[in-house]
Amino acid sequence: MGASGLAAVSAAPPLKGEARRALGQPGGGPMLELRQLGYRYPHADAPALAGVSLAVPRGNVLGLLGPNGAGKTTLLSHLSGALAVQSGEIRIDGQPLNEVRAKAPTRIAVAPQEHAFYPMLTVAENLAVFAAAGGLSGERRKQRIETCTQFAQLEQFAAVRAERLSGGLKRRLNLAIALLPEPELMLFDEPTVGVDPQSRAFILDAIKSLAQQGAAVIYASHYMEEIEAIADRVAILDRGHVLREGSLDELLSKSAMLLTLAADGLDAGMLSRFGTVEQVGVQWRIHLNPGSGPAPVLAALEAEGIEVRHAEFGRHDLEQLFMALTHRSLRD
Repeated sequence: MGASGLAAVSAAPPLKGEARRALGQPGGGPMLELRQLGYRYPHADAPALAGVSLAVPRGNVLGLLGPNGAGKTTLLSHLSGALAVQSGEIRIDGQPLNEVRAKAPTRIAVAPQEHAFYPMLTVAENLAVFAAAGGLSGERRKQRIETCTQFAQLEQFAAVRAERLSGGLKRRLNLAIALLPEPELMLFDEPTVGVDPQSRAFILDAIKSLAQQGAAVIYASHYMEEIEAIADRVAILDRGHVLREGSLDELLSKSAMLLTLAADGLDAGMLSRFGTVEQVGVQWRIHLNPGSGPAPVLAALEAEGIEVRHAEFGRHDLEQLFMALTHRSLRD
């Protein structure tokens, strides 16, 4: 898929003009609010969610970042209606989620990690079935199917059975189905797993364009580079807690300065007075104490007669910040 293909994402918007304008209007607060949301699965030793509070305005992508077991899928399951709230609350435009879902369930849509369509049906047949299930009929049903087919660039595959599509095309069919009822809140749970790089780029551009048209988007992923590419704000989750939340610039500006060293004779005892220390292969990382810089560390090493082979100083990137907060790999 070349540049012309990606350009078509914005040329065939899934939301009608009136809907886009309505969604984009500023309101009295965020479209989605989670307040102290908690959840514990039966017989679990620890809660899957523990006092999670987040807000997502229209026109924004919130990236959920965390390792396996962080609570991302549990959070999305609440929003999709698959799990009932045990403690805390979820509000859409100030109204309780259960009331909103009862009145207008199609305001929220999910594009899951799994393939959510009928494999034996063609692309066109799947869209027709799900359009009918979403309450669409007549001219509106026809228009939505056509618009979403174009948005996902599936026109030439309309007569192909879904089971015969490539991995990337299956993800795009998931996306087209989710967009049929013009949802205001879109939930994405690892939507690029197992797809080729071109399809991944298309899907990310498509999701970003949904927010630009006024939808609120939550995007859960293991992939750091995807979160960095499309998220307006990032929430780092681990063991059911929100560790940090904010724009990428805010997260990194608040994090400690990082000094990375390579030298013979270094040890944790020597370096720990300057900050939190970890060894990564032959290198040592020092998450410096607040207000500290590299000069005192380097001066102390010189006084000890230690020759530094490599020194690098700067702020954490997103992955280093996550590791500093959790001491876990994103794929743990």
